[in-house]
Amino acid sequence: MSVSGDPHGADPQEFLDEVHSFEFWFQAVEGYLHGHPYGHQPQQTEPALDPAEREALITTLCNYCVGETAALEGASGMISFAPNRRHKIFLATQVADEARHVEVLVRRLTDLGVADPEQEIQRRANHRLLTFRNRLLKFVYSRDWEAALFAQNVILECMEFTVFQAHARRSDPVTSEILEGLIKDERRHVGFGENELGRQLKATPIKRAHLQHIRTELDPLILHSFEELSIDLGMPASQRPELGRAYLAAVGRLGFGA
Repeated sequence: MSVSGDPHGADPQEFLDEVHSFEFWFQAVEGYLHGHPYGHQPQQTEPALDPAEREALITTLCNYCVGETAALEGASGMISFAPNRRHKIFLATQVADEARHVEVLVRRLTDLGVADPEQEIQRRANHRLLTFRNRLLKFVYSRDWEAALFAQNVILECMEFTVFQAHARRSDPVTSEILEGLIKDERRHVGFGENELGRQLKATPIKRAHLQHIRTELDPLILHSFEELSIDLGMPASQRPELGRAYLAAVGRLGFGA
């Protein structure tokens, strides 16, 4: 079967081999990366931002860099103990995605006039996101496949997907175009995590308690981060709970209670 055919009509194993392959990944990303160096069309007009808007955007982008760097480190570390070849290949494509995300976001900071993005990211990093990163990498270092996959490809990716969607709707054209590209990647990463863990939980229900414990620990970090990010995004107070609800709904698709 080729990627140009209908993968849904294939044998389940063939389907997974296909959608987790480098060839499928390449064809998926080529359409929205071609002609978009650093995530947007070169002719896209740079908006005029007032100082407060610029500061808020820089803080937000710095924290996106924290999350994307955590995903880059997590995905690269998980390759060594992924349970099969197919998973290793998918994670390799995710590493490429996350590396590009970091590069694109750092370039956006540079375009906004940030002289030293690394220093600025360190200075503005949300401490809850840093705590989350440390917990994710602890799962990776201990080679806990289900915990690492849950923390990274479900919790972290659901957070990023939710925030990027909300931000893209209210941002300047350049940042919005960058985020739309990132959202396409995050959707694929979340799908991998949900599908793999769904199969794991169906085969071994006892693992659910372990993941529920992890979620109980990590949810507060995510939800407090949402509150702070929504303030940076300038969202009205009445709309801020929507980010948390969207995240909880996404994680809830695996059958975990709040």
